[in-house]
Amino acid sequence: MANFTENAIKESFIKLLGERPLNKISVKDIVEDCEINRNSFYYHFHDIPELLERIVIESAENIISEYPSIDSVEQCLNVAIQFSLQYKKALLHIFNSVNRDVYEYNLMKVCDHVVRTYLEKAFAGTEVAPEDKEAGITFVKCLTFGLIIDWMSMGMDAEAPKDCYRVLELCKGISDDIIARSRKK
Repeated sequence: MANFTENAIKESFIKLLGERPLNKISVKDIVEDCEINRNSFYYHFHDIPELLERIVIESAENIISEYPSIDSVEQCLNVAIQFSLQYKKALLHIFNSVNRDVYEYNLMKVCDHVVRTYLEKAFAGTEVAPEDKEAGITFVKCLTFGLIIDWMSMGMDAEAPKDCYRVLELCKGISDDIIARSRKK
């Protein structure tokens, strides 16, 4: 469990990240914002990339633990979109930085969890080959991930989620098709 100083550092960093690009934030900025000394920062974090990675990982783990069950692919996408909108500026600063890979890796982890949770429920009681189940999970996970990345690359425009949900509407029934094709095999 993180202590008070570590949490203060994370909160200051997130606040600053909502105000300016990642490459414009220094350790000095963070320690001044949370009123600690530099040694306190370095006691908890090696550098800013480590701080960023820990925040992204913890955020992904929190989302995963918050949603132990998912009822639809739309809910899968909605979980990621709602989180993204809450931290829009900060996420766009990460997305447009050299540390984008940390965000993408953990976004894929979240997409895998929510899609797997939903499809495990959708496939329950059906005779689907394990490799077909994994293929279906991979397809929907990558679809969800791709829709979010595309939306972010457009600046997280307020209209884009409508397009994302429309894509999902057009893809309805895919899990049923996977089950049917798996049975034929």
